[in-house]
Amino acid sequence: MAPLRFSANLSWLFPELPGLPARLRAAGSSGFEAAEVAWPYAEPPEALARAAREAGLRVVLINTPPGDQEKGEMGLGAVPGRQAAFREGLEQAVRYAKALGCPRIHLMAGRVPQGADPATIRGEMETVFLENLRHAAGVLAQENLVGLLEPINTRVTDPQYFLDTPQQAAAILQKVGRPNLQLQMDIFHWQIMDGNLTGNIRKFLPIVGHVQVAQVPGRGEPSSPGELNFPYLFQLLEDEGYKGFVGCEYRPQGEGWPWRDRCWMGAVLLLVG
Repeated sequence: MAPLRFSANLSWLFPELPGLPARLRAAGSSGFEAAEVAWPYAEPPEALARAAREAGLRVVLINTPPGDQEKGEMGLGAVPGRQAAFREGLEQAVRYAKALGCPRIHLMAGRVPQGADPATIRGEMETVFLENLRHAAGVLAQENLVGLLEPINTRVTDPQYFLDTPQQAAAILQKVGRPNLQLQMDIFHWQIMDGNLTGNIRKFLPIVGHVQVAQVPGRGEPSSPGELNFPYLFQLLEDEGYKGFVGCEYRPQGEGWPWRDRCWMGAVLLLVG
């Protein structure tokens, strides 16, 4: 079994530092070997690539642009009427991914448009999403990149988000049928929407290209108080043969990165106990 590899999500970690170059340096100094960031687009890609190299970090994940956040957009992949903007954002994401040497792009589905009835528009949104995903798969394949679909919980985090369960995402991936599109497993969201983490991890792991973690309900580091047993979950990921990165997408609650040692000690005790 290969040990898990962790990446620092710089959209969440080191919030006291003002820019991505400084956060990259902090992540490297803290012992991370990789980093991920939702939207790197405020910084020139060459400057970020240089900062990552100097910090000794691989950049392993970025997101497509969110769209017009002042109008409430949070991704455009499934939003009717925004196909051109999604494709423009995809091209920007690919440029950044190539400059950063980043192999994966989260293709954000987006929210149900304001004022729309979710029950009546979901079919149209899925049609738009499938169309955009087929286009994205072709663009990404030309650059040897992987696109990821991430369900985001609609119970707590984003009630209007279109894609909210691994079952829905897996069904869409099956309809698209492109090998360079995979599932992004954020354990925080999966626990809130469905629970049954052992069964869902075992069922969906073969199509998972990236994992993210945070404690539930507080979204702190895995060692913070909450309902998830991370030593067990990390061991499960190892036992099931997961070889990708585990993104630390949590709100630091004081301990920072040293939680890793305590969680792994718990995993060792699970094995020998």
